[in-house]
Amino acid sequence: MKNKKCALFATTVMVISLLAGGCSTSKVNDGKVRIELVQYKQEAVDVFEELEDKFNATHDDIELVIDSPNEAATILKTRFIREDNPDIIGIGGDIDYANFLDADMLMDISDFDGLSDIKENYLSINKDLEYIPHEGVYGVPYMANAAGVLYNRDMFEEHGWEIPETWEEFTALCDTIEQAGIQPLYFGYKDTWTCLAPWNAIAVNLCPSDLAYQVNSGNTKFSEHYAEVASKQRELLNWAQPNPVAYSYNDACTAFARGESAMYVIGSYAIPQIKSVNPDINIDAFVFPANDDASKNVLNSGNDLMFCIMDDCEHKEEAYEVLRFLLEDENVELYLQAQSAVPCKKGDFELAPELNGMREYIDKGIVADFQDHHYPSEMAVDAMIQTYLLDNKDNALDTFMARFDTEWVRYNKDIIAKVEKYKEKGE
Repeated sequence: MKNKKCALFATTVMVISLLAGGCSTSKVNDGKVRIELVQYKQEAVDVFEELEDKFNATHDDIELVIDSPNEAATILKTRFIREDNPDIIGIGGDIDYANFLDADMLMDISDFDGLSDIKENYLSINKDLEYIPHEGVYGVPYMANAAGVLYNRDMFEEHGWEIPETWEEFTALCDTIEQAGIQPLYFGYKDTWTCLAPWNAIAVNLCPSDLAYQVNSGNTKFSEHYAEVASKQRELLNWAQPNPVAYSYNDACTAFARGESAMYVIGSYAIPQIKSVNPDINIDAFVFPANDDASKNVLNSGNDLMFCIMDDCEHKEEAYEVLRFLLEDENVELYLQAQSAVPCKKGDFELAPELNGMREYIDKGIVADFQDHHYPSEMAVDAMIQTYLLDNKDNALDTFMARFDTEWVRYNKDIIAKVEKYKEKGE
């Protein structure tokens, strides 16, 4: 297991030696078991401070300490090096989760009674993140986000514009909005990560959710699936403001908040930022209609925050009690209202009104994870997309697709080898 843990940080140029019986931060003081939770959602610090106070006021035998550091992923990896693991980590459903799981650092929590309250589709999303299939459950999905198209509801109602359900209807709507003298779309591509918002929203409709695993298995190539995704994202530039790479995420949020565009292709995470500029803006959202058949549309939604117990946690039952507390309906509701999030827990929770247009997809579980949750950060797919969008050569698409396939192999050699070995064993 030591070697696997060292491999975990190969992509971050770290050499780690973690022993199987690592040191846990759980302690017993004055008869109380101390449980430490480190979570990465900086924008939710106030919510977690409130939850920490509430838990400690209602539990005499457990002291909960919640840390919300800047650059939490880096902080966690540094602590892992020092064998100073927290008891619980709150992370996103992305490649970090896959790496931690692959390194045998997370506890199998299959016996946690709260799992029965979690929506199956979000549990399944975690399974798709695994490099090779693992027996058991290693994370409790808590909150999801949703990405598609935010739109100015007042503007739509004033002009009688209808919500598009197909790609053809969407492009026709963009033309109609432009003819009305209004900017259809606004992008903040100066911040390269925002290039992934349209990419993910389109890709979930056109590509299999386990595409990364299929590529690692040698069954296909990304270029066989992503060409249409890339082409459609490029086509969106026809209705964007001039030179979108000159504008940042904050610029785009501000412009949309001030009514400078009718639509904004982004995730639900942008809603608080938009409303901080214009609290009175009346917005809603719809699923990105990337298909020609509306029945095939899927909502881009992934695990934005989930809780994992470290494998060396010394107080499993107390950690479970913390998870039960966080999953209480009133605490889920507290987080939802503060962050405009999507609950991973079953139940009739009140969604932010800005997500009403996505409600049917959320309730019915018609969702698929963000494709970029499978991408290693070193591959810099966001920058690759930006470069492609700026490339006006006739062979831009072919160049981009060839580079994507090449870079994937370059940065995923170890994982590809692991999958090949797994397949050879016939497991």
